[in-house]
Parts: sequence; structure tokens; C-alpha cells
Amino acid sequence: MKYEVPSKDYARQYRALWSRLQPELERVFTEENPILGAPVTAFEEDFARHVGCEHAVGVGSGTDALILALRALGIGEGDEVITSSHTFFATVSAILMCGARPVLVEPDPGSMLIDAAGVEAALGSRTRAVIPVHLYGRLCAMREIVELCASARIPILEDAAQAHGATHEGSRAGSLGRAGCFSFHPSKNLGAFGDGGIVTTSDPALAERIRELRNLGKTDKYGFGHIAPNTKLDTIQAAILRCKLPDLDRDNERRRSLAGIYARELADIGELDLPLLPKAGEHVFHLYVVRTQQRDALRGHLRERGINAGLHYPIPPHLQPALANLGYRRGDLPVAEALAETVLSLPIAPELSEEQIHVVCRGVREFFCA
Repeated sequence: MKYEVPSKDYARQYRALWSRLQPELERVFTEENPILGAPVTAFEEDFARHVGCEHAVGVGSGTDALILALRALGIGEGDEVITSSHTFFATVSAILMCGARPVLVEPDPGSMLIDAAGVEAALGSRTRAVIPVHLYGRLCAMREIVELCASARIPILEDAAQAHGATHEGSRAGSLGRAGCFSFHPSKNLGAFGDGGIVTTSDPALAERIRELRNLGKTDKYGFGHIAPNTKLDTIQAAILRCKLPDLDRDNERRRSLAGIYARELADIGELDLPLLPKAGEHVFHLYVVRTQQRDALRGHLRERGINAGLHYPIPPHLQPALANLGYRRGDLPVAEALAETVLSLPIAPELSEEQIHVVCRGVREFFCA
């Protein structure tokens, strides 16, 4: 189905970039090594500077970033990792793929993010890491979480897959924990033309371990120190990302501007909960997520009018069939379950026009006025 207002418009996005991207792609295809070529190192250095870390290691996906960071910290069988009960399933599956057990913490109902109080209540003798999820483009309240984990001597891995460029009290996502894990899926604020991911850290030993783990466990050309996957960031994707990175802050500002239209035009609809803005830091609105008890009806109404509103996410991780052996039941995590039934993502992307956002607002108002 072709939408009048899509959630993303990749064609429009790349048309605007093409005059800068085309010559770089031609150079990469004719001059660079397809595997771990110079653009990979150059992008890693650029992204580390952007985040405010010493190192960045490009990998095959955001999920791989989480898995390799956990493995590099030595987390595995018998260990527990605390994370949010309201997140994309990959956050939880990454923990399980390392052999550890996820301990799911309910988010604050307003921000939809976990906080230090929830993490503290979940700490146990087997806790080996905490993964705060910076969902929808907003950072968790990291100062308190950092202080708590420092006191408990537990490393923090930030799931920053939806928070490229977001800040908390002046620090960017990916710089506040032992490591930050990003996805470059095309839908992200900084997206490749395919999959990709990166781990940021200021720990040189951790960075070197992840470089080995992403490359089949190689310690040199013929030596293997680990049993590990092959999950390197492709040279061509690194070149695309490096071309897009200088526009990230501008594009995030555009997202905030479009979010402002939603905030102004939908503020008086009592049956619709709009995103809460953080007291400190910058929300980069990877998604503009509203909540309503009439979510499914509203989504259908918008779809009939050519508006693609998404669901992030309609089934909480603990109720997915793949996690049945963890023993969670419906009712165990009521906040996550309530969010799953009420969240709706209205279209937002820097390539969308203001008029397209107004079209969405008119569709929403029409639904509730009816």
C-alpha cells in the first residue's frame, strides 16, 4: 500500500543526499577493500568523536552490538542482566544468546523508560550488567542509574539503538555506560542502506576484545582466541553512514520541529497521551509515540486515510512465545502490558513535510471529534 504519509520515505531521503553520496560510492567501489576497508575505520573514528568516546567498533547489526558487548564483558551462563520490560525483543534475545538470564524491570509509566529505583529493586547476587534502553529517542535518567551501578560495581551497557544524538545533561547516548550499542537499521535516525551496528566505549581493552569477537575471534591473521561470529560492518555501509553523519544533528532538530507540530495541534485531545519531554537532555524523536485506549481503532482510521501509524510494540517481550521458559505470565508486568495495548507511533522523519504532519493531525482530530 502506498501511503500519503508514510512512516519513512527512503527515496526522498536518498535523493536529497545523492549529489554527495554518489561520488563517494563510486570511489569506494573502485578503490576500497570490501571487507574492513578504510571507510570503516574512518567512520568508527568519526562516530566515536560524535558520541564522546575514545573507541567505536562497527558490527553487523544493533543486536550483534549488544551480544558482542555482553560477551566482551564475560557475561554468560548463570549470570543475570537487568533491562526494561518495555523494549524491542532484540534487547532481551541478545541477553539470552549469551547464555544469561534477562531480569525485566517495569518502566516509569510516564517516560516509558526504566529508572534507578526499578534497577535497584531488581539487583541480585547474580546481576552482572544493566542495559538501560533509550527508547523512542529519549535517554533514561542516567545520572542516578550510573551512580547506583558504580556503587554496586556493575557495568552499564546502553541500548542506544533509537537514540542517535540524544543527550542527558550534556552527554550523548552511548557515552554514559561502559559501552553503548547502536543499530544502523535504515529506519534509525542514522541509518545505513541495510543492516549495521556499532559499539562505543572509552575502554581500550573492551574495544579490542569486540574487534576480535566481530571477526571470527581472530587475534591475528591466522590465530583465533575466541569462538565468535563473523559480524563486521560492511565497507559500503560505513561509507554511507559517514556521508550521513554530519547531517544527524540537523535531522534531529528537524524531528523536534515536527514533534512540536504534533504537541501543539494534539494537546487538547483528552483521550490522547502525548510523549513527556525530559527535564534535561534532548529527545531526538526516533518515534513520536502517543497512547490511547482506542489505539487499534485510531490506527485503522488513519490507515484508511493513507497514514501509516506503527506499533512499537504490541506484544511485550515477556509474553512472546520464545520466552515462555522464563516463567512470566500475563499480569506479571502490568505497565509493559498496558503500554503494549495503547502505544501508537505517528509518522515522523526529517524527510516528511510539515504539511504531511498536519494531515496526520487532522486525521487524529477527526477520529476523536467523531
